Amino acid sequence: MANSTKPTKPKKPYPDFPLFPHATRRWAKKIRGKLHYFGRWDAPDAALSKYLDQRDDLHAGRVPRTDRDGLTIHQLCNRFIEAKNQQVDAGDITARTCQDYHTSCVKILKAFGKNRLVDDLTAEDFEKLRATLAKTHNPNSLGNEVTRIRVCFNYAYQSGLIDRPIRYGPLFKRPAKRILRAERQKRGIRMFEARQIRRLLKGASPPMRAMILLAANTGFGNTDCGRLPLSALDLKTGWVNFPRPKTAIERRAKLWPETVEAINDYLAVRPQPLKAEYNELVFITRWGKPWAKGTAENPIYGEFKKMLLKLGLHRPQLGFYALRHGFETIAGETADQVAVNAVMGHVDGTMAGVYRERISDKRLENVSHYVRRWLFRKGHI
Repeated sequence: MANSTKPTKPKKPYPDFPLFPHATRRWAKKIRGKLHYFGRWDAPDAALSKYLDQRDDLHAGRVPRTDRDGLTIHQLCNRFIEAKNQQVDAGDITARTCQDYHTSCVKILKAFGKNRLVDDLTAEDFEKLRATLAKTHNPNSLGNEVTRIRVCFNYAYQSGLIDRPIRYGPLFKRPAKRILRAERQKRGIRMFEARQIRRLLKGASPPMRAMILLAANTGFGNTDCGRLPLSALDLKTGWVNFPRPKTAIERRAKLWPETVEAINDYLAVRPQPLKAEYNELVFITRWGKPWAKGTAENPIYGEFKKMLLKLGLHRPQLGFYALRHGFETIAGETADQVAVNAVMGHVDGTMAGVYRERISDKRLENVSHYVRRWLFRKGHI
């Protein structure tokens, strides 16, 4: 007579062990409503290893691949970020850009799983990823995210890590230009009017007053102000020569008397830099650190936002960088776009830009004076 006694199920090796002992003498787990088995009771470590290897595929509803030879998503992201760190060390990209790529890699890992083979990805996978990103990103940030993700996977092919290019399908691309234009119109004008800038200046601390005037005067952005070296300023003659940190394009601008005065007032109370490497920076925080961190953390953004909230001027997409938008908008009314580009540090992609060797200071001064008259109208200078 056969023994009908049920086998005694073993206890889990530890409380958080993700599998349970099934009556078939195997470790199992229900995933997406279906039971999956991973190995015998007497080999829990092997069962756990198999589960971890197949987990991402099973939870995504895919049939696990038994042949795991090839480049995994985790391996790609590690190699890609390592390459980007090398570019930071070489000065090819900023630490902020590298941080953005790192954030994108985290999203890739979350979407596809670290053990998924890059060669297994299909157009459908990228379509689902884009649809997921679209739920939490506006059209502009969605476009930037798609671009960074494509850069990561293109790196795999260009570096010889995979044998064929990735097929993204026809949908994994930036939003159409009409959608981007509609989004920009919905956000409203991204600049401050003269009266609003004057309100900001009225209650600003010495460093913020100097930086706001620099931005309104020269079109400087957050990083420009945060990385501005003392050697770039000639406060006696009122000029600043500072290539854009983002592109290394030359810039030269005439400083207003108000800007020179504000910078001198700040330098008189400038905090002691915490490290010798910060000595050359114009702007130092009260803690002795730079105002530009090179990452997503940006003290200028935070301080400026506090000012906007206090004055009731805060709204989405309207931050310190809007001062740069304002300079371009008002300076463009001089009808001397070549001079405006020289101040802003924009590339002139025309054939004239190829042949043009210099631009006179007089034209740069005219642009500066025009914006100053707009900001400080009669009775406000």
